[in-house]
Amino acid sequence: MKIDAHQHFWDLECNKYKWLTTSQKILYRNYLPDQLLHHLKSHQIRKTVLIQAADNVKETEYLLDLYKKNDFIAGVVGWLDMESADFEIKYKKMKEHRGFIGIRPMLQDLEDDQWILRPAVLKNIELLVNDDFPIDILIFPRHLQTIIELLEYFPTLRMVINHLAKPDIDRGINEIWRRDMTKISTFKNVMCKLSGLITQTTIPFPDVDFKPFVYFVVDVFGAHSVMFGSDWPVCLLAGEYSDVYTTLVESLPKGLSREEMNGIFGGNAINFYKLNLEK
Repeated sequence: MKIDAHQHFWDLECNKYKWLTTSQKILYRNYLPDQLLHHLKSHQIRKTVLIQAADNVKETEYLLDLYKKNDFIAGVVGWLDMESADFEIKYKKMKEHRGFIGIRPMLQDLEDDQWILRPAVLKNIELLVNDDFPIDILIFPRHLQTIIELLEYFPTLRMVINHLAKPDIDRGINEIWRRDMTKISTFKNVMCKLSGLITQTTIPFPDVDFKPFVYFVVDVFGAHSVMFGSDWPVCLLAGEYSDVYTTLVESLPKGLSREEMNGIFGGNAINFYKLNLEK
């Protein structure tokens, strides 16, 4: 079963998105399930993982409502205030929703690059570790050392790095990014999403060679620990859904087995998020 492990929906009338302004042009409009369905069908993608795009609980509740109404949504990675004193209460309440499958703090938008190492946050992350509950990590390369510290503190934390940690595609592979990603890949419960590639470059994506980045991530994490994500509709800043899908297929190492390809395009997401595909 093919799964898109990273996509978004938003409704500007229902929720507030701090990062989403008129300057975003094509993104500054509603994006809802009916607009995605034909893209999924054209690539035989049966399910998706819906990722939060706002740092408020109201949006997570809105996404969980979409989960209930749309069979193709396999689960929601939502947002909770991980520094809050009542995090445990809200986390346990949210877990009562069958579709709530993960949490994503938006580290890239925070002023403190080491926010995730604050004592209150660490205390709450320990709850996730004890429950083996996954966390998506939205970061820039400058955060990688902090994430290494977090993993050294909680080596069994189930984590997935979003968008390869947003490396500077235009400049080619940076040795510090390579070193830090290699270290992160050694933690057994950490995966990486092969997502967000075409929006990480100022060069039109048909002229960019993404293979060095994709080859490297697949090599160090292993084909069993990476997963496809479209990042739709954010990808529309650079190209269409089909461009994202085709670019990844053409950038993957040759010689991957059918089992490995099935993992990248579905199986790995099922295992990581422990997806229950029957609603």
